[in-house]
Amino acid sequence: MLGLLTVGPLSDRFGRKTLVIMTGVAGGTLGIAKSFATSYWLYVTLEFLEAAIGDPISPIYTLAIEMVASKSRATYTTICMTGAGVGGILFALAAWMIPYWRTLLRVIYAPGLLAIFFIYLLDESPRWLLANGKKDKAVRIITKAAKLNKMDKEEHLNLISYEKDKGPSFATVIRDTFKSTSLLKRLFVCSIWWIAGTFVYFGLIVNSTFLEGNKYLNFGLTATMKCVGNFCAGNIINKFNRKVPLIVCFVACAILCAGQPFLPKNLLWLQITNYMVGFLLSCTSFCIIYIFTSELFPTQSRNSMHALCSAVGRIGSMISPQTPLLIVYWSGLPTLTFAVVSLTAGLVTLLVPDTTDQSLPDTVRQAEKMETNISTNHSGLNLDEKSMRTF
Repeated sequence: MLGLLTVGPLSDRFGRKTLVIMTGVAGGTLGIAKSFATSYWLYVTLEFLEAAIGDPISPIYTLAIEMVASKSRATYTTICMTGAGVGGILFALAAWMIPYWRTLLRVIYAPGLLAIFFIYLLDESPRWLLANGKKDKAVRIITKAAKLNKMDKEEHLNLISYEKDKGPSFATVIRDTFKSTSLLKRLFVCSIWWIAGTFVYFGLIVNSTFLEGNKYLNFGLTATMKCVGNFCAGNIINKFNRKVPLIVCFVACAILCAGQPFLPKNLLWLQITNYMVGFLLSCTSFCIIYIFTSELFPTQSRNSMHALCSAVGRIGSMISPQTPLLIVYWSGLPTLTFAVVSLTAGLVTLLVPDTTDQSLPDTVRQAEKMETNISTNHSGLNLDEKSMRTF
């Protein structure tokens, strides 16, 4: 939560690439340092610092979506998010082969130190460079990309214009959002989405080790389901609307989680299949949330609101590791809790408009008109998207 509220603004100030390198190296360093911890409180302190300044996901995600054309953004984003699933599979394999926790930490965090080589392997976001008045650097990166893709864009490079971003402060964004009833309602719904999404997603991952069978294999299966879930989400948001698929994913996940405790204990294959399909639906809904949230808010507050909702959502990820404690009262209580939370998130989705057939709003007024399905541009392309086609 703290990292989302600090790393995000820092990447806006110093650049996506800079923060990817800094957080990647910091995460690797702090992770290795945890393996040498001699007390519980030292370990907890290092864990806190790693989460606060050692998570490169936010700047990586932003860099990724700013490097691709608008029409391919959804597909490209879900492909990039598949990397987290692959990492989960490798982590399960490493934990299986290296049971001693200190050695395991050193093995899984050491690759983070390689982020220092991103200085030479990564390019900065051209959009960030233009927003900060660094046109020459942006043109060099675009030229390199054009040559790599065998595209002749030389005649258009001199036409690129920029204006240094002087958007509202975070406090101003919060004030304007709370003044609008529509945006306040969306902030509430999106916060519920993120809390429910992280709670169910991470909760199912943690509790997967309590399933019958090999706990490492079960954990690896959840990571595999994340890859499949990202693929499903990419196809769904390209072919169907946002709202109905999200509701279906939440409700179906709730049904499967609610039925998990009542499955026959002797049918191991049925238990694992039901659990993994429920997790698959959770992964799919999480991916849709990422896209849906950014489309509900106007341009001037889109990034800030997305970060705020994501930060609030970490409440769910903080509570989810405690759910195994509920087994003391009843073995099926954790998954039943996931069912209630997921069903709640599905129901509140009815309160927001679908954004599929509407162009992204640039102002608060345009965002408010989405409530009545009013769209001033039926082509689905706003001025911001038109300008981005220069790239």
